[in-house]
Amino acid sequence: MMTSKKKYVFRLEGMSCSNCALSIEKHLQKNNIDEFNINFANSELSVAKSKKTTENKIIELITDIGFKASPISQKKINKKISKIEILFAISLIFSLPLLAQMFLSHDHFLSKPILQLVLCIPVFLIGVYQFGISAIRSIKNRLPNMDVLIFLGSSSAFFYSVYGCFFSKFSSTDFLFFETCATIITLVLLGNIIEKSSTKKTTSSIEKLKELNETVVKRLTKNNIEKVHFEQVKQGDILLFNSGERIIFDGVVTDGQAEIDSSFITGESLTSLKKTRDTVTAGSIIIDGNLKIKSEKVGEETTISKVIQLVKDAQNNKPKIQRIGDRVSNYFVQFVIITSIITFLVNFYFLEIDKIESFLRSIAVLVISCPCAMGLATPTALMVGIGRAARNGVLIKGGNTIEKVCQIKKIIFDKTGTITTGNFKINKIEITDNNDFHVNSIIYSLESHSSHPIAKSLCKYLKSNSKLLKIENIEEVKGMGICGYYNNIKYKIGSSRLTMINNHNYDIFLTANDKLVASISIKDEIKSDVKQIVNHLKEIGIKCSLLSGDKKEKCVFVNNEISFNEIFFEKSPEEKLEVVKKSNMKLKTAMIGDGINDSPALSQSFVGISISNAANIAVDASDVILLNKNSMRSLKTLINISNKTLVTIKQNLFWAFSYNIIAIPIAAMGLLNPMWAAFFMAFSDIVVIGNSLRLNLKKID
Repeated sequence: MMTSKKKYVFRLEGMSCSNCALSIEKHLQKNNIDEFNINFANSELSVAKSKKTTENKIIELITDIGFKASPISQKKINKKISKIEILFAISLIFSLPLLAQMFLSHDHFLSKPILQLVLCIPVFLIGVYQFGISAIRSIKNRLPNMDVLIFLGSSSAFFYSVYGCFFSKFSSTDFLFFETCATIITLVLLGNIIEKSSTKKTTSSIEKLKELNETVVKRLTKNNIEKVHFEQVKQGDILLFNSGERIIFDGVVTDGQAEIDSSFITGESLTSLKKTRDTVTAGSIIIDGNLKIKSEKVGEETTISKVIQLVKDAQNNKPKIQRIGDRVSNYFVQFVIITSIITFLVNFYFLEIDKIESFLRSIAVLVISCPCAMGLATPTALMVGIGRAARNGVLIKGGNTIEKVCQIKKIIFDKTGTITTGNFKINKIEITDNNDFHVNSIIYSLESHSSHPIAKSLCKYLKSNSKLLKIENIEEVKGMGICGYYNNIKYKIGSSRLTMINNHNYDIFLTANDKLVASISIKDEIKSDVKQIVNHLKEIGIKCSLLSGDKKEKCVFVNNEISFNEIFFEKSPEEKLEVVKKSNMKLKTAMIGDGINDSPALSQSFVGISISNAANIAVDASDVILLNKNSMRSLKTLINISNKTLVTIKQNLFWAFSYNIIAIPIAAMGLLNPMWAAFFMAFSDIVVIGNSLRLNLKKID
């Protein structure tokens, strides 16, 4: 629902359950607010900025239905006791004497009707404040929420007791249910507190990442070293990091050498050596050594910030399975109210059960019903699943991607940088020109304008024996190579398709005005774990194909090592797109590539998976980003987490539906009094949250 536009972010107050979030969602849609995201776990609302969505308008709309919205400050908010915890404490103090009188003699002073009324009034007023206002406003806006049920149940018990206290001709004690009213409110408040606390555990991965933003770092100036807060760092600043410290920016090493651990963000278990001119990713820890790093990306542009946002937006693009719960929740409150009325009528008029018992059964129906569990079933599982994936170097965009991954029947692999390491070795450069230095400089200067892995390898290989020349009219042809002018001579470097030079002994050619100048032979190593992963995919029924723009000989060599179901070679980006389109017509196909040359095919696949440098995530073209570019193990992690998350969602929905199907008839038959009904309702959604949290413990490798 949210795009990448600039947005307002609000803290929401008054949401007692996920059904409240659904009410807010409906109300915003009703008022033509389309681009927004509600995160119940964090109590946050994000709304895309536009001419029709001002900050004040959003606040007014939220207030209209009984909630409160306040703009979120980016600064750290000090932890304090919440309002709902204070209200619960007050309710508990007054509710305990009311509960105690149930076990005392009728002549005990706590059994006096007036005293019970006095004790109940503060609790009832808290119920009116916490649930009543929201309930009335939700009814007014034709969006009845969970608070309606709580308020009706507690109010019925309260006013019936008031009637018994002052107007009954019979013994008033037979009409007193003040303890029922107080207990319902107190238990629901307790349930809200536990639910909120438990739900926050589903966002633990976000909180761990957010802790980085509270870091003080050492910034180098001309004269000294100064300590500054994370938010004060600007692009281009030189920062000093020592052993044991965590790097909090994407940047380039300007000086030093260190062994770093990137498992926090990429999931890669092995450490790596970083030295001058190497790129580093936010979230990495320096194991041994010291680095001076020039910050390239700060604020929302860092990898950490992107990861946080992707995890926070996990509920965007809801999976189809969630719509089941949403459809039921739309009519649930109305259904329960009608069922409660029918319960009273059937029990009193048809079963000839006394009025008091019939009344209690109808109240029990109201308070035992719980749409919260249905509302929490999908979001909590998604938050935990996507959060755990992020901790293992897998970024998943949107909840529907989880469901789509589980439907994949075929995966098409790009070769260069995906199947292979992307670290090319130059076997041989044959130069037909007599001036080697000049030719090397031309190659180096042309390829310095390209981000292709082959271009980077050539630059690294030739840097010490070349000079950077001023190339004009640079033009990169995706999947083929790059061309430009130097001293009015048009140079081309790339594959045979660009240069029109065919020689099976070489891979890349340099031409000057279409005349051959140099031929280059390269070699790329296959990633060590690719064969194992491909075999695993085939074992679980997923077909695997190789799709590359490289020569037939090299693709055949790779296939001999790995054994794909089929291979496609010498394909341009346009031809790759057609291959993916045709495959999608037969089987739901995922495409996995480097996210640059393969972007057209990635965007057209059923699921686009990008293997990317964490500092340059190809977010727009892909549904999933694998941050560990040196291993294919993340692909197995993606599939396993997606499957387990979807199973968890189904389990949660089954519990939510089963609970209400069983609980409501039990309450209607009088097998549960209202207090026990409130107890079970308050804790029913804890089962759903607990089951979602189990995702953190399940084996994914």
